[in-house]
Amino acid sequence: MSVIRNNPVVVVKDLKKTFGDFTAVDGISLEVSKGEIFGFLGPNGAGKSTTIKILCGILAPTSGKATVAGFDVGTEPEKVKANIGYMSQKFSLYDDLTVEENIDFYSGIYRIPVNLKVERKKWVLEMAGLQEHRRSVCKHLSGGWKQRLALGCAIIHEPRILFLDEPTSGVDPISRRQFWDLIYQLTGKGVTVFVTTHYMEEAEYCDRIGLVYRGGLIALGTPSELKAKQAVQSLEEVFISLIEAHDRQEKPQEEVAG
Repeated sequence: MSVIRNNPVVVVKDLKKTFGDFTAVDGISLEVSKGEIFGFLGPNGAGKSTTIKILCGILAPTSGKATVAGFDVGTEPEKVKANIGYMSQKFSLYDDLTVEENIDFYSGIYRIPVNLKVERKKWVLEMAGLQEHRRSVCKHLSGGWKQRLALGCAIIHEPRILFLDEPTSGVDPISRRQFWDLIYQLTGKGVTVFVTTHYMEEAEYCDRIGLVYRGGLIALGTPSELKAKQAVQSLEEVFISLIEAHDRQEKPQEEVAG
């Protein structure tokens, strides 16, 4: 996909988040453009989810600045939330409610106008392929169906920016591929997608990738750029080589400090 990178809708400058003596996010800076699929990669505990929660207005940054859809995440979190969609690996669905009841609930949360509720519900059911299961209780759905329903609920208010925190975790490869087909449809309409994933093949679907490790951004670029710079054939090799290089650089400093 060709993305024009002169219209940033997510701007992050020297973002930092600490919890006591622990630094979860350490001076991250980046920009994401309208209609771009931006992948945020890193091992567990690297700071990916914390960064997304800050950008969604859920956590306040310790220092630095970030704007999403033109709103400051630190001072205007409610305006940020009104302009984004958010989906986590837990899918944010209510298992004891039916498919239709979940859609109705999120219609209320996002204050969908009464005259649009029927139209938006129909769209979610069709997008998720759940027209025949609208009265099924969510806990009885397969992982792939839950995933598509959660996506529909996250974008029922037609947000300009969508944050996905490991959205394909625990679903089968076919469901993952179908999910990404839906993501492409959304970005084709100008929606910006910021996604974290552990799957290297999914990283290849992104326009650009940011590799985060120990709270810091250690690489940024397209999949092709990152592979060429490291002179390797796969993003998994990029991932491993950059982290090993970072650890080698840090180790002498730790030994001196010790």
